[in-house]
Formats: sequence, structure tokens, C-alpha cells
Amino acid sequence: MTITTEAELQGMKRAGFVVAETLRTLAAAIQPGVTPAELDALAGRVFRQHGARSAPRMTYSAPVNVFISVNDDIVHGLPTRRPLAAGDVVSLDVTPFVDGYIADAAVTVAVPPASPAVMRLIECTEAALQAALSAAKAGQPIHAIGRAVETEVKRRGFTVLRELFGHGVGRAIHEEPSVPNYYRPTDRRKLHEGLVIAVEPMVSTGRSQRVRTLRDGWTLSTTDGGLAAHFEHTVMITGDRPLILTA
Repeated sequence: MTITTEAELQGMKRAGFVVAETLRTLAAAIQPGVTPAELDALAGRVFRQHGARSAPRMTYSAPVNVFISVNDDIVHGLPTRRPLAAGDVVSLDVTPFVDGYIADAAVTVAVPPASPAVMRLIECTEAALQAALSAAKAGQPIHAIGRAVETEVKRRGFTVLRELFGHGVGRAIHEEPSVPNYYRPTDRRKLHEGLVIAVEPMVSTGRSQRVRTLRDGWTLSTTDGGLAAHFEHTVMITGDRPLILTA
């Protein structure tokens, strides 16, 4: 969506607040022995406290409140009852519907204690998100975001999962424009003031840029077993650094 009124901005901020509260609550609960299914139930309680509903459940009949992806699962993971273990890489993807507006964000958390390699992956993906946000300005080409992500990820020795994009968001989960996480110089689309997009680098320790869908029909995983991390914010484009709505 493109925000044109103060009411729309406040609506997106309310949705973004629920995202941030849910992510903070879930990240704080991650420890060895906790199951993703328990985290999903906790997310449902936070949603109810704020009058929110799961947008993936409403839109796509997803059987969960939030998506939780572990280790080589990248995104759209269905929360399981397998207890988390030390060193697991857990990506939390939260997308609530709040009073007509949808915001979307993700963080990746390592179950302590985690290896230095896991921490480098997480630090790389978060740094790629920050680089992307610095490039996301009105008047700039959309491919500036992908170029920033790809440059940061390659510099740190990891791999961008090229089949997975960011996207417009606001009234629906997935809106135009798509936002690639790699440089596409032939893409001449430009960012404009008020545009709301979800910027979300997804990065792997493996070499393959491809993804595969698991038998559950939802979970997207790396094809070579590489560990994956995912960071995301919903932002509104301005002439300077974008306004982060899910901070």
C-alpha cells in the first residue's frame, strides 16, 4: 500500500506494534526444551491481548498463528512439537491483522549456547537488513535494496536465497512491488514516498541459492542443508532512511 493519510499511518503503526511485541515475547521464551508449537500458542495469546488475528491464517488458511522455521528451514515453517536444542537456529515470522492493517517482520534467534558460525550467520543477515534499509529511499530503484543485501552477504561469505523476495504489504500480506534480495540492473521500478514494503533478506550458510518445499506444503527449506536466517521489517519509504513500522 501507499500511505497517504495520518489515519493510515497510525493504523500501520498499531499493526507494527503488535508485531514487535510478539517478536519480543517469543524471542525471550526461546530456550532448550521449548517447542515451536508452544511458541505458536504464546503468539496466539499475544495476538488476542491486542485484538489481532493471524493474517496467514485469514488469507491462506495457514494452520498456525505465526511461522517458525528451524535450522535449514528458511521461512513459512509450521511449528512442530520437537523440543528446541542448544545451537538451533530459529526464525520467527510474525504477520498479524489489526483493524484492517497488516504488518510483517521476522527475527532469527539462536538457542543458547550457539556456535560462532551460527552467530556469524545471524549477524550477517541482520547487517544485510540494515544495509537494505539504508538504500531504501524515495526515487531510488528497487534494485538498490537487493544490491545492498547481496553485497553485504557476499562480503561476509554467505549466500542469498534468490528465490525469496520482500514485498509490498499493508492491506494484504503480499502486495506489489516484489523486492528482490539481489541486484537486478534491468529492473527499472523505483521507490516512492509513502510506499509500504517488507524488506526481508534470507541468507544461508550453504552454497545453493535455491529452495525446496517440504511435504507439509508450507515450509521452505534450503536444498543443500545449509542453515538459514531471516530478518525483516515493514517500512514506509521516505526521502531519507525509511520509517520502520515494526521496530
